[in-house]
Amino acid sequence: MTATSLVSSQCMLGESPTWHHRKQCCFWVDITGHVLYSFHWITKETRQWKFDEDISLIVESTGDHLLLALKTTIVKFDTGTGKIESLFDLEPGFKNHRCNDGGCDVKGRLWVGSTHEDHDFERGILYAVEPGASPISKIKNVTISNGLVWSLDNSRMYFIDSPTQEIRSYLFNKESGEIVFEKVAIKIPIEMGTPDGMTIDSEGMLWIAHWGGYGVYRWDPVTGNLISKIDVPAPHVTSCAFAGEDLDTLIITTAQKNMTAEQLKEYPQSGNLFFVCYGIKGVNGYACSL
Repeated sequence: MTATSLVSSQCMLGESPTWHHRKQCCFWVDITGHVLYSFHWITKETRQWKFDEDISLIVESTGDHLLLALKTTIVKFDTGTGKIESLFDLEPGFKNHRCNDGGCDVKGRLWVGSTHEDHDFERGILYAVEPGASPISKIKNVTISNGLVWSLDNSRMYFIDSPTQEIRSYLFNKESGEIVFEKVAIKIPIEMGTPDGMTIDSEGMLWIAHWGGYGVYRWDPVTGNLISKIDVPAPHVTSCAFAGEDLDTLIITTAQKNMTAEQLKEYPQSGNLFFVCYGIKGVNGYACSL
């Protein structure tokens, strides 16, 4: 099965696809292009907002707001008025760092990882942020903090540090937010690309975007086995999320970064937002309480 282009966004580094049920919109970003995009599921209208810094993360918040990561600062953004409210700097004083992927857990905590702009080895950290509290370091010595999801029963957290080629499973205490490393759930061969963003479906399977792997792959986190693949007509597939009223459409972000002129000619849809209907549904996410 092959994904189809939904929006010709032509992102240099598309990321963070997010479904917002109340708004009936999907959102995504072009990190280095400094653009936030939205696509309204009913009207098919596409909007965009331009920022002055790298924008790397979207998390649903309260009301009309989204939580965004601008460089290393977490902000609250009102999509109606365009107003930005800075909440905190995740890594004050850190030069050449930015936030990367993240998510919100069942208790409304924000989890967000950092990376060096040049992805220097083990310079990043995965943080958790409780409402009204300072960020807490949860996983240190991270190079490229990426995919982050929780199991359907919230007993485990799955996390990707891309260069490791691994999806790691952590035992998760939803009340305290504590995590304990359990095992490497999935090890991805380098010839299949590098794991980037991911989401989870209603059967508990992980859908992982493979940078350099031309697709989104469905993996079983219990057995570590590959189940299936969605082909994407772009080499660098960055992340995915389930969208739509019934969460039955997988939306997929891609990138043009590090592509040659010859590759761009061969894969001209690189950087677009894609979609596919596979016959499996996703699960509802959580709004952040910050």
